[in-house]
Amino acid sequence: MLYPLKFKPVFKDKIWGGQKINTKLGLDFSPLPNCGEVWALSGVPDCQTIVSNGFLEGNELNEILEIYMDELVGEKVYSIYENEFPILIKFIDANDYLSIQVHPDDALAARRKIGKGKTEMWYILDAEPGAELISGFNRTMNAATYLEFLNQKRLKEILNVEKVHRGDAFFIPSGRVHALGPGILLAEIQQTSDTTYRIYDWDRVDSQGKSRDLHTELALEAIDFRPVDSFRTKYRSVVNKPATLVDCPFFTTNLLELDRETHKDYSALDSFVLYICVEGKAEIITGEERVSLTIGEVVLLPATIDEVSLFPDPNIKVLEVYIP
Repeated sequence: MLYPLKFKPVFKDKIWGGQKINTKLGLDFSPLPNCGEVWALSGVPDCQTIVSNGFLEGNELNEILEIYMDELVGEKVYSIYENEFPILIKFIDANDYLSIQVHPDDALAARRKIGKGKTEMWYILDAEPGAELISGFNRTMNAATYLEFLNQKRLKEILNVEKVHRGDAFFIPSGRVHALGPGILLAEIQQTSDTTYRIYDWDRVDSQGKSRDLHTELALEAIDFRPVDSFRTKYRSVVNKPATLVDCPFFTTNLLELDRETHKDYSALDSFVLYICVEGKAEIITGEERVSLTIGEVVLLPATIDEVSLFPDPNIKVLEVYIP
């Protein structure tokens, strides 16, 4: 019988990475000097996370999916995604600006035969004073004007900049130009895709004096120039009541802020559920199975699990993620 699954994370060294994966999340990433990303749950080929608990310990995520299929992810989810786990979970430490970038949608990705598109969201775990990020444009925009500013190296003048604080949430649909600034630690929930079109990388070079590749033409077709009213996700967190952060075709994300024993009934949900701990710790009990959950960890509840109890110690903040 399937049970709550935990995984060994995959660590990524990045030119813009820092030390907070260790100091804030308590995850040991040595010997990486600039750990920018932790892939906490991944079915991306050649970068899969491996189960770390129970009788399935040592198996990759996709191996389990191939064996258990809809028992793991739900009938509807499996009928759509088959043997591709649809969600990728990361923790990101931005010690410097990430490149300004954009991701394709499913239709463009299909035309280019590169798998799925990439819609994502961010939940801010920690932000230094004055930290900011880029999301979208700050004015009505079209391709010609965009290229004019890009070619003149004045791109940031037309980009929307948001001040960032702990607990903020941002939805980044495919097609939206975006970038993280320094001083931000966050959890990222996204479609399973590793396709990024880099627009501008701040003219920086690596230790060998080489700059990273840009994808100007590929990005141009991917960018959504339509105006947006607000780039910041508005929500109200109430203790012991779920707060919806994102509800889109690719995933639903709720924030659970708990300070008492809580019971969840998922019998009407035809999907797996992910618990991403962003603060505190708790014990999760399903039947006779018990697993711990602490900041920086992800627990995968297979679709066959209908009832779950969470016991905060003494409180916890969890991102609850599933396929609607």
